[in-house]
Amino acid sequence: MTLAGRVAIVTGAGNGIGSSTALALADAGADVACIDLNEQAARDTCAGVGGLGRKSLYMKADVGDLASIDAMVRRVIDTFGQVDILVNNAGVTRRAYIMDLTEDDWERITRVNSKGVFFCLQRVAREMIPRRRGVIVNIASIAGKGYAGASNAIYAQSKGGVIGLTRMAAVQLARHNINVNAICPGTTVTALSQGNLEARAKEEGVTVEEMERTRNASIPLGRPNTPYDIAHLAVFLASDGARNITGQSFNVDGGIIFD
Repeated sequence: MTLAGRVAIVTGAGNGIGSSTALALADAGADVACIDLNEQAARDTCAGVGGLGRKSLYMKADVGDLASIDAMVRRVIDTFGQVDILVNNAGVTRRAYIMDLTEDDWERITRVNSKGVFFCLQRVAREMIPRRRGVIVNIASIAGKGYAGASNAIYAQSKGGVIGLTRMAAVQLARHNINVNAICPGTTVTALSQGNLEARAKEEGVTVEEMERTRNASIPLGRPNTPYDIAHLAVFLASDGARNITGQSFNVDGGIIFD
């Protein structure tokens, strides 16, 4: 699954799934642009990419802002001359009951998870189309497929939208030899998921350790994902081994759901 000679953009690359994916892509041979709203976190991941012997770039960018997206892509093209892979990973959420969600929650979550994913995909595709090659991997969630344990209803609808976008984009970009797929993580151990776990433990009046045991018991394989469980699938989807896979949404969840 060598990615030698390819250039990847990873959004939300500062930590969690994004950071692990940037490092896994570099380990497979890709040069990587590490993008995050937290510039220091992006810099740290970029240093890790460099430590693997690959060219790297870090940049602060707001994926909810079209001018910021455009500046991000222009800088990547100016630096590397091309972009072959986009991992559309940046996302936000918070744990909340449906009746407690607010308009501010809607604006914040959909701005990043829906608007950001679409316009990053569109802007990068503009660079891929003339070269007649490219891979786009959108990070969705099993929340978008009806998982009852999702952090909140707005998050679930945003990730369901990512799955729908993936299918439509795959069909419309296929004529340009661009593959578009989605990965749908289940429970994944990250700083974001840990915050949700702690909030749920508080809601239910149990310790975080008890909540963790309950969570793991609900996973058929008995263990949550590490970020690298997602990253390794992203590497495969970016490789020539997946050249005839497009429009799919792959669950990585230890067997929680089957859809």
